Amino acid sequence: MEKTWRWFGKKDKITLSMLRQIGVEGIVTALHEIPNGEVWPLEAILNLKEYIESYGLRWSVVESLPVCESIKYGGPDRDELIEKYKISLANLGKAGIHTICYNFMPVLDWARTDLENPNPDGTSSLFFNHAEFAYFDCNILKRHGAEADYTEETLAKVQEMKKVFTLEDEHRLVENIIVKTQGFVNGNIKEDDDKPVEIFRSLLALYQGITPKKLRENMKYFLQAIMPVCNEWNMNMCVHPDDPPLQILGLPRIVTCDKDIEWFLNAVPNPHNGLTFCAGSLSAGAHNDVPALALKYADRTWFVHLRSTDVFPNGDFKEASHLGGRANIIELVRIFETKHPGLPMRVDHAPLMLGDEKMGYNAGYSFHGRMLALGQIEGVMATVKREIEENKI
Repeated sequence: MEKTWRWFGKKDKITLSMLRQIGVEGIVTALHEIPNGEVWPLEAILNLKEYIESYGLRWSVVESLPVCESIKYGGPDRDELIEKYKISLANLGKAGIHTICYNFMPVLDWARTDLENPNPDGTSSLFFNHAEFAYFDCNILKRHGAEADYTEETLAKVQEMKKVFTLEDEHRLVENIIVKTQGFVNGNIKEDDDKPVEIFRSLLALYQGITPKKLRENMKYFLQAIMPVCNEWNMNMCVHPDDPPLQILGLPRIVTCDKDIEWFLNAVPNPHNGLTFCAGSLSAGAHNDVPALALKYADRTWFVHLRSTDVFPNGDFKEASHLGGRANIIELVRIFETKHPGLPMRVDHAPLMLGDEKMGYNAGYSFHGRMLALGQIEGVMATVKREIEENKI
């Protein structure tokens, strides 16, 4: 697999020079300065591509070319937005960039309640606590009917939290759930927004009445509309699984499990309609057998995110070591190197370590933690390559 790294543009504190030195081959990035729904000009794409190449690297994957909310819920301007999306796709193809990671998650790209959950070794990792998320939903967001989505045990924990939580605790949850994990990548909420909770409520309101069936129909409509451009310019669209792969905030979630993946791949059977195999997102659902999914969908996978999670009996989960957790990354590397070699791969959501927490890196995207993870995965890849070579002899 190609060793890639998510990089957030020229303002990223982690430079391309640093990445070249640690063995990165390809860059995963986007034109973050362009508002969602606007066309990506060919000149801007080429400028960034040439800048990346000046460091001896290549722009391997676009993550993301965002799908606007109106396309997802089927707003009156969705056809206009899809036409703009098609122009951006064609411009990327003209520039020689052919892999597009995107998601079809309503409102919230990914969710964690704690961005620095301590580990015994002194590092910290991302964590999702169901009770704290329920507290945010019921007592901060105050979503109508939210209590019906949680167990009595979880609601009892929420009541205990209510007795001791301070305004600072509530602010931390808002920052972690809807600001710090969203605002740095063309998110719906920016880090300097004055009233993020109010903005978030207004976004949720757009999905009233949108069922999973309707969201699937809208995803199929979008994919069918863009496939002619994908065919013309050899563009591989690879959807990111829902993170976490659970129903949250009353929103429809349609890329959470084997059945969901099978549906969208069969709904639009064009090979350009594919999957970003995010081992971390999929492993956060205890219902998912991650290696089995990799084996089943390797031929429709165009991009791989290698990370892993530990899932606890109550459904809470924590980002694990890249060699630990329930994703079984070693076996995933064997599967992809055998079934679909050459795929771009990036490590993901590594721990904060060796001062990462003081550097102001984007949530989940530390330098030292990801560098360690890349070294671990590089060793796994070398071992698997040797296995493959020896089996061929």
